[in-house]
Amino acid sequence: MRPLSEQTILITGATDGLGRHLAADLAGRGARVIAHGRDPGKLRELREELGTETARADLAELRQVERLAEELTQRYDRIDVLVNNAGVGFGPDPARREESADGIELRFAVNYLAGYHLTHKLLPLLYAPARIVNVASAGQQEIDFADPLLHEHYDGVRAYRQSKLAQIMFTIDLAEELRGTGITVNALHPATFMDTTMVRESGTTPHSRIEEGAAATLRLITAAELGGVSGHYFDGLRPADPHRQAEDPKARESLRLLSDELIAAALS
Repeated sequence: MRPLSEQTILITGATDGLGRHLAADLAGRGARVIAHGRDPGKLRELREELGTETARADLAELRQVERLAEELTQRYDRIDVLVNNAGVGFGPDPARREESADGIELRFAVNYLAGYHLTHKLLPLLYAPARIVNVASAGQQEIDFADPLLHEHYDGVRAYRQSKLAQIMFTIDLAEELRGTGITVNALHPATFMDTTMVRESGTTPHSRIEEGAAATLRLITAAELGGVSGHYFDGLRPADPHRQAEDPKARESLRLLSDELIAAALS
């Protein structure tokens, strides 16, 4: 494992909450941090306060995800760690269905599909012993492939939980794809209802401090003993079993096919 001072680490959703805490910690330890966000003002603050490099894109639009990947490929020779952290919560009104710029259910689009596409586009920049960390959740709910984007009987909590399960299913698939390359990919539930803007906007009382979730996430980023661990889901610091659908190869195949179809349609 290369020293942190020699690593380039990309964190999506780095202008607030967990992502910002990770950016500050890693930059403070000498890593070259690329902080992603969509607000130019907040990105400027990060550059000035933390000395991070920045990249701007709205992950709710797949053309911007595509542009972000192309920009990063032009700017950097390698990325040692990719942290797919950006996400949206249940929403202020969980009964109101929202769509991305591409007409895709918003939580599926931002929490899962953007990271799925960005990761695949950036794989040429990842060299062993690179790591991919997907920030998921213990809140997981089975995807109904008859209505995966919840056009019928929409519920924001279910949409969020489905998107987080999709992240874990992607983690397992990608680990199989990358087996033998020295590149690892893992997912985690960092902590329950951390004190973040996302949690507060949902009307939920925070249960955990951001520092708790950051410690679990930083372990997947930096711990030497996890260098050969891939395709796993962690609940905080502990290995855990995800929702049973994540272990179903047919369900993961259905998710891959759906994902590739949605991306192709959005970029056509």
